Amino acid sequence: MGLFGFGRKHAKQRAEEDAGDQKDQSKELDKSDQTSQEDRNETAAEQDEAEQSGKGPWDSTDPEAPDTDEYLDIGALMLPFLEGSELRLKANSQTGDVLGATITYKSSSLELEPFAAPKSLGLWDEVRADLLKANPSCKEVDGVFGKELTLPVKVKGKNLLTRVVGIDGPRWMLRGIFSGPAAKGGKEKDVLDGYLADLVVVRGDEPLAPRDLVPMHAPVTPNQRRGEAEDAESKDDQSAQIPGKPEGPFDSDQQTEVKTTLSRGPMFSEVR
Repeated sequence: MGLFGFGRKHAKQRAEEDAGDQKDQSKELDKSDQTSQEDRNETAAEQDEAEQSGKGPWDSTDPEAPDTDEYLDIGALMLPFLEGSELRLKANSQTGDVLGATITYKSSSLELEPFAAPKSLGLWDEVRADLLKANPSCKEVDGVFGKELTLPVKVKGKNLLTRVVGIDGPRWMLRGIFSGPAAKGGKEKDVLDGYLADLVVVRGDEPLAPRDLVPMHAPVTPNQRRGEAEDAESKDDQSAQIPGKPEGPFDSDQQTEVKTTLSRGPMFSEVR
């Protein structure tokens, strides 16, 4: 009798110990799973950061920047080819200075404006804060290029949603304004996001105050650039064959006259 009573007590104790061991093992497994999930999340975040750091827009001095031989040159921006797109340049009607470029693709558009920025600090945080303060309906969201803004605008009595992005580069900030379906999502957004990521910014060495537009000009096609390079080489060859060509700077008896003509309308348009 006593033996069976002791046996039942011992069995109960063993069952309790086994249950405790299983509970401890379950906790260890849960902790291990949680740690593994945290590691996976951290790894995914690092991968996302690495992928983002490898995206454009690119600076022209970046050794990893795309080859721009087949890009359209508008000065501050080297624009990639996008089949079915249209380029329009906004210009000052009085001075002819180019103030911005707009890429239209199907029902969407992307307006581009390159600005000079300080050497040490980015400009987008400051510009974004100004836009949020000035527009109560403006909202900040996370996007492909970092912090973006969604901003409703009124056009011809209708409220349209725009998406404003900013990318900081070496001494420049590029602002892009997406309109149409590209401001919300879908195929057109993906296409124009990719377009923005592929373009190259040419800041140049010209001293500019922060928020000044980096100078742009009328489009120069790849064929035009190649033609200009060939002409320059041809002129160099001809100059080398001219007998008695003077060397060094001109003296007071020599004169040179350079005539340049640049004609610009209020707007340039090119269908590509």
